[in-house]
Amino acid sequence: MKKVAKVIGILLASLLGLIVLGGLVIFVSYLFLNRTNGSIESSGETRKYLLYVPESYDPAKATPLIISLHGFIEWPAHQAQISHWNEVADEDGFIVVYPQGSGFPLRWNSSEISQDGENPSKDVVFIIDLIAKLESEYHIDPHRIFVNGLSNGGGMSFLLACELSGRFAAFGGVAGAYSLPMEQCNVGRPMPVIVFHGTDDKIVPYHGSVETSQGYGLPDIPEWVKAWAVKNGCDVDAPEELPAQGEVSGVRYGSCEDGVEVEFYTIHGGGHTWPGGEGMPEVITGKTTQDIDATRVMWDFFQRFPLPGN
Repeated sequence: MKKVAKVIGILLASLLGLIVLGGLVIFVSYLFLNRTNGSIESSGETRKYLLYVPESYDPAKATPLIISLHGFIEWPAHQAQISHWNEVADEDGFIVVYPQGSGFPLRWNSSEISQDGENPSKDVVFIIDLIAKLESEYHIDPHRIFVNGLSNGGGMSFLLACELSGRFAAFGGVAGAYSLPMEQCNVGRPMPVIVFHGTDDKIVPYHGSVETSQGYGLPDIPEWVKAWAVKNGCDVDAPEELPAQGEVSGVRYGSCEDGVEVEFYTIHGGGHTWPGGEGMPEVITGKTTQDIDATRVMWDFFQRFPLPGN
């Protein structure tokens, strides 16, 4: 019996060692993958970000800034990887920054809106501080600052558009978890919006989710986009159908106030992914279409709508 107990003890110790080693490998891998290259003190905390400045950057020229926000349980480097924003930045010469959410797992507080602009959330203040820091270090064009994000990051982009309409020229959402009720968004001006969403998104359903005991449910995406078009004063009775691209269809709401537009792309059979970007595990997120490149389409859209006053 003593020999059996000894063998069992050795096996348990070995198993524990493997678990600890495996955990260490995962932790080290996470630190490598979750790499950032900048930090800033905001609201008494150290907040991190990943910045990409193309080689073509010319400090003599006012340069657009793209802020791209990762999703829940994601991280800045992964957002850069799946979206390919850096590649487009190389082609067209803009700066991209990928801020990092807070908490564990990393996430954005995308539903805490300030009252009449007073006492914004820490995440909103972080983005304000980050823009100020980048403007002090680079020649950022104040009329061409744009925000976009995936999932929880898309929801945070919506919140930022509501809170900081005087700073962002336009915003985009991909598979966005728009957890802030539309009626709470008091955007100060018509805001150009571009949205992508898959019909087979199991994480953020295309037709929304009912309200739970924990709070607000996620909206029906087509209706949410239409509500934004109404907020922009667009003609919502006869949206323009955009040319189909394989499994992607789209509509454009025009005749909006101040000449802005709202574009909405539906990915038929698409999952909780970034269209045209790096694929993610299909068993978890669903299909990633390559029939449209959300990043390049978004950038083309953004370029048409600098902040008024340019």
